[in-house]
Amino acid sequence: MDVSLETGIDAKLFRSVLGHFCSGITVLTACIDGKPVGMTCQSFFSVSVNPPMVAFCVGRGSSTFPVLRTADGLVINVLDAEQRHLSAGFARSGTDKWQGVQWEPGEAGGHPVLNGALAALECTIAAEVDAGDHILVLVEVRRLSARQEGTPLLYFRGEYHTASPHKPMVELAAACFLDELEELQENL
Repeated sequence: MDVSLETGIDAKLFRSVLGHFCSGITVLTACIDGKPVGMTCQSFFSVSVNPPMVAFCVGRGSSTFPVLRTADGLVINVLDAEQRHLSAGFARSGTDKWQGVQWEPGEAGGHPVLNGALAALECTIAAEVDAGDHILVLVEVRRLSARQEGTPLLYFRGEYHTASPHKPMVELAAACFLDELEELQENL
């Protein structure tokens, strides 16, 4: 049993419970000496509007983050539901993660912006914070862009999912009204 010595909480149970929180999937990318590097990251969140800052967490055992942190910047690519293969590919070690991956150099630093990503945030690292078996990385956003169409790739209970939008309340109310009107007309 993998139990935290400090809290007595079972690590497997901890991961399982936290898996109930749905998260989006990102790929962190940078160019080092002209070569692209990247890794999948699902622990990403907004921090501040002024100045514009976001953060992500990476495991201490990552072999890619020590390379990424040497770049003068990086891009956080928010994946579209159609990019599950990129999430899986960039999560692997020891393979050519970039084979067949199409990207364009970002305007803020030339780092890879993945084609088809829902959003891209071009950033510079502001601070790193020790966070147990992870590192919390605070970054300042230098440039950002987003597509208006598309569906996010999500991770929930250890599996990929996609979002399905809820109908706005006005649409629901109108549909209920039309159903009631139709029922009234049938009863006349």
